[in-house]
Parts: sequence; structure tokens; C-alpha cells
Amino acid sequence: MFSRYQRYVSILKWISFVLLAYVVVAMVVDVPWRLVLYRTFVPSFSLNTDYVVTVVAVLGTTITPYCFFWQSSQEAEDERVDPTAHALIDVPEQAPVEISRMRFDTYVGMGYSNVISLFIIVATAATLNAHGITNIQTSAQAAEALRPIAGVFTFALFATGIIGIGLLAVPVLAGSGAYALGEALGWTTGLDRQPLDARAFYGTVAASTLIGIGINFIGLDPIKALFWSAVINGVVAVPLMVIIMLMAMRQDVMGRFVLPRALWAMGWLCTGAMAIAVAIMFATW
Repeated sequence: MFSRYQRYVSILKWISFVLLAYVVVAMVVDVPWRLVLYRTFVPSFSLNTDYVVTVVAVLGTTITPYCFFWQSSQEAEDERVDPTAHALIDVPEQAPVEISRMRFDTYVGMGYSNVISLFIIVATAATLNAHGITNIQTSAQAAEALRPIAGVFTFALFATGIIGIGLLAVPVLAGSGAYALGEALGWTTGLDRQPLDARAFYGTVAASTLIGIGINFIGLDPIKALFWSAVINGVVAVPLMVIIMLMAMRQDVMGRFVLPRALWAMGWLCTGAMAIAVAIMFATW
């Protein structure tokens, strides 16, 4: 609350390298890599309800509503605090450099997160699923996937990762909701502002965080809560993506930055894939 987000995120982001432990696990345990590669690029599909719901959950953790609000709000925040920066619609000559930076940032971030996600799936399949553990209910059970390399330090390694990533994620998860609500209602917003300068914004962040803490004391399975929040994200993402795509094609909104044809096609392809997955989920429920 009382430290600038950019200040402490520059330290905490290095904790994300703890997640490379899952890569190491996948390398040291017995993994049928030929089958993994084949199924990665030629996946099977089933209309079984559990399977389809899981697909929506995976999509909901990748194309997440909070990303739509967070990244754009953070860019606007950086532009506000930098006296030399201006909205690109006002100074389009800065666009090539700024968009190139955003593109690189997005490619690296999404590339790293998706590679790590793949190795988490492989590592847990080779360690937990291979031994019949398919119903994970606690963080302690999830941590067991790291035991092949961590041994007695399994829980310390897992705790370091989940606490560090959690401290990074709380402002993103709670902040994105506060940004969305604040911008809709005309509040003063921004994690670089002091709490007294943006009371409603920080109040929303605090309320969201307290609700998250409170969930721990009502007996709700945290792993299932994460799973079903991902499913909800997948469902909510569809109308948001439709609105974003429609806005991105309007010249009165985007000016000279209307989506080029390639991004337009990719955007609608992703939107369609999300919509189809959600529709199949409801149809098979």
C-alpha cells in the first residue's frame, strides 16, 4: 500500500524463476517426451463435461479478463507519471518505439508463462497423476510434484514460489478490478498514487484482498476455488473480447491505430475459439 508497485515488483519478479523448478522436475523424472510432443501439437478432444470444463479453465487462465484491464491501465499509468510521455493518439510519431516495446514485453511474458504452464502440467502428470493422485485439495498436495528435486525442501521451495508470485499477483488481480470499477465511475486510480489520494481505488483493492483472505476461513477448497475462478474467467472473457474487437476496429476510437488485418483475424479467431469452448461447456453440462 505504501510503496510504489514498480519499486517492489522489480525485486519480487526474480522470485518467478523459482517456477523453473518444474522444468527441472520434468527433466529428471520419467517423461514419455515423444508422446508429450505429439499430444501438445496434436491434442485429443472429448465432449466429456469434465474435459470441456478443464479446457475453459485453461483458456481462462491464459486469456484472462484482468489482463484486459491491467495491461492497458498500467500503460496509461506509466504515461501519466512520465512527464515526457503522451497518449499515442496525440503523438503518433512515438508509436513505433512504444508499440515495439509493448509487443516485446507481451511476447516474453506470455511465452515464459505458457512454457512454465506446460512444464507444470508435464511435471504434475509424471509425478502425481502417474501415481493415481488426481484430486488435489491442498497446496501441500500440489507441492509434492516438486519432491523429486527438492526432497525435504519441497514445501519451502513451493512456499517461496507461491508467496512471491502471490505478492506479485495480488495487485494485478485486485488492482485490475479496482481499475475497471474506478475508470467506469470516474475515480482517481493508480498504484503509483498515495492511498489518501485515491481512497476509493485503494479501498477496492483492500476489500478484494480481505475477501480473498476471508475465503481461507470458511472451509472452501482453495485449489477448487482457483479452478472455478479460471472457469468463470473463461466465460467472462468472451463478451469482453467481443467488445474489445469491435472497439479496436472503430476509427473514432482508435484513430490511426485501427487493428491491421492480421491482428484483426487473430483476434476474432481467439474470440471464436473461446466462445465455442464456452458454448460446448454449457451444452454438455
